[in-house]
Amino acid sequence: MTASPAESGAAPVIDTDTDTLDQTDKRILDVIQSDFPLESRPYAVIGEKCGITEAEALARVRAMKERRLIRRMGANFQSAKLGFRSTLCAAKVPDDAMDGFVAEVNRHVGVTHNYLRDHEYNIWFTCIGPSWDSVCATLAEITEKTGIPILNLPATKLFKIKVDFQMAE
Repeated sequence: MTASPAESGAAPVIDTDTDTLDQTDKRILDVIQSDFPLESRPYAVIGEKCGITEAEALARVRAMKERRLIRRMGANFQSAKLGFRSTLCAAKVPDDAMDGFVAEVNRHVGVTHNYLRDHEYNIWFTCIGPSWDSVCATLAEITEKTGIPILNLPATKLFKIKVDFQMAE
């Protein structure tokens, strides 16, 4: 479960049942996971690969985003190769402070993930910045504004795996 202000009770219920996807939607998901076309008209390329028009490809992606089957579309960068630092963070957030804590964490551009977990440390997120000092300053600011200490868990060894979920049969 992603912890975000938009999902704090008032959000509409959205159908996220992947069983309702047809084979074309599944082929689109296969293409965009790791082979999104870097072209001036990427949806034309996606449509061509999936046997549909550019307009239909774009409409289907928009529909899957509206249903929250697609949460985010964007590039993934190898932050360390760009000179950035990152860390995994965890916090013990009381229920009555959850919305405020999540809003504060999410307001920082260096936060790339923010998840609610069924655990003593119930909020987990990653934080990235141009330097280690920048990352630590962000975490200190979150703690100062919320009063909630953050467990800072920087990686000691990086294991990077590529995960694609084959959708089409």
